[in-house]
Amino acid sequence: MPSHPTFSVIEDNNLFIVIDKSTGVNFHSENGEPGLFEQVKSALSLDELYPVHRLDKITSGLLVFAKTKQAASDLSTLFRLRQVNKFYLAISDKKPKKKQGLIKGDMEASRRGSWKLCKSRENPAITQFFSHSIRPGMRLYLLKPHTGKTHQIRVSLKSLSAPIVGDMLYHNAWEASKADRAYLHAYSLSFLLHDKSYEFMAPPSTGTLFLEESTQKVIQKQFASPSTLAWPAL
Repeated sequence: MPSHPTFSVIEDNNLFIVIDKSTGVNFHSENGEPGLFEQVKSALSLDELYPVHRLDKITSGLLVFAKTKQAASDLSTLFRLRQVNKFYLAISDKKPKKKQGLIKGDMEASRRGSWKLCKSRENPAITQFFSHSIRPGMRLYLLKPHTGKTHQIRVSLKSLSAPIVGDMLYHNAWEASKADRAYLHAYSLSFLLHDKSYEFMAPPSTGTLFLEESTQKVIQKQFASPSTLAWPAL
């Protein structure tokens, strides 16, 4: 598959494209610079391309674009009805309140464009997770969001006192600035479309901490097949 500075193509068929997005790339154009959507459309010489879901600028990993209006409608429906299984990897250098389980609560807008998790559960963000030590003071998290709230995983880990390494918004800014990237990656997604099952996986390809041998061992042995794990109860 072709590779580009800000993304690589994982799947390209008649209905949709799946890419592996680089960290630090905006989805939308800003300040006259084309965003990821425009870059993909231009690089692949596509007359039609439709966004289905989005990733934060700091997040790398799997992202789907539809190639027809009908495919866009069908895929958007799957995401809206929570019929897409999504799994993320993240690293934190802080001790969490718990090492696995469920994070559930309403999200409320906070300062400087950030969000916070509340104890109320009227329309909650829901995330299941496992974690595994990769070295003293450093843990790798595998997360399964069941809702698609803005900054959901970043806020969920912050609520555990385990903000993501390199996350300038939710971690200590001075500490975050020393990281070579923000350590959040969209690792796997699967769905059923037109009676056909699709599953895509893309381990992180950048970031010193992601590429360390100890991290790779956990990804390859503990988190190699996220959909088959015995996930904590909802």
